[in-house]
Order: sequence, then C-alpha cells, then structure tokens
Amino acid sequence: MESLSLQPMAEKKSASITEVVKNYGSQLLRFINSKVAKTEDAEDILQEVWFQTSRLTNLNELENVGAWLYSVTRNKIIDSYRKKKSESLEDFVYQDENGELNVKDILLADDSNSPELGVFKEMFWNELMKALDELPEKQKRVYIQNELEDKTLQEIADEESENIKTIISRKSYAVKHLRKRLQSLYDDLKD
Repeated sequence: MESLSLQPMAEKKSASITEVVKNYGSQLLRFINSKVAKTEDAEDILQEVWFQTSRLTNLNELENVGAWLYSVTRNKIIDSYRKKKSESLEDFVYQDENGELNVKDILLADDSNSPELGVFKEMFWNELMKALDELPEKQKRVYIQNELEDKTLQEIADEESENIKTIISRKSYAVKHLRKRLQSLYDDLKD
C-alpha cells in the first residue's frame, strides 16, 4: 500500500522534470553557449543543471521555474570558470543572450588565482558605481535590482506599481548609459 502512494509522486516528479527539460533545454543551451567557448563545456554545464533540477523533491514548489533554472545555470557557468586553472581576463569576455557583456558575472568571478582579474574587478566596480550614480534614481534602482539582485523586470514593475514597459524603458536607458560610460573598460577586456 505504501509503495502505491509513492509511485504517483515519483511519476509526477519525473513527468515534471521531463516537461521542464523539453520546455527549457534548447534555451538554456543557447544561453550557456553564449557564455562559454566550447560546446562540450556548455553541454557539461547543462547536464549539471539538469542533475541539480532532478534532485529537487518538488518542482511545483518553485514559484518561477524559468528564473530558478537561469539562476542555477548562471551559477554553474561561474563555477566552471572558477574550476579553470589558468584564468585570464579573456576568459571572462562573453555576452548574454542580448549581446551584452554580463557585468554581474565579471564582478562576482573568483579572482583568487588571477591578480590581473582582481585589479580589473576593483577598477570595474569603481567605474560602475560612478556611472550608476550619474543615472536618474529610478533607472539606477531598476538596473541594480535586475542585474545585481536578480529580480525580474516583472517583479520590479509589480513592486513599483509601474507598467512593465516603463520598467523595461528605464532598464534600457540605464544599459545605454552604462555601455557608453564603460566602453573603455570593455575595450580593455577585449585587448
């Protein structure tokens, strides 16, 4: 009798994981591929994401499965960079799905084996803070909440009681300003 009650739960869990893999698999692989140099590394990272997902006892408890998956994926990508023995600044030059340099991943990258990266991160943090201080308060807040605190634009819109398009516009203006202000640092990364 006990095994009968456990069976439907196990089936529901595996069906949920299968559905999640089907719905997010190709998206996540593209996301990872945009951040790592080798396809094999991307596939390994995706496998780690699916392994962590399979260990969840109940996927239905997650409020936003997609946001959770992207958060886990970003963490796995960062972990993969940390595992590399020979780190250099070029390892951290990658773009997100919108073709933008992912600032958070650079700022949070492990620099313990790379003094050059440590100096760059400190310089980048200083310039980022100066550039953020130049923004109107609402644009600054949206950028920080979305990029550094991992809130979705919809969550920010709900908290601010604003239209999502207004929040998207604020984020867009902030990104344009930061891109212009930090261009010289981006150029240093590429050289």
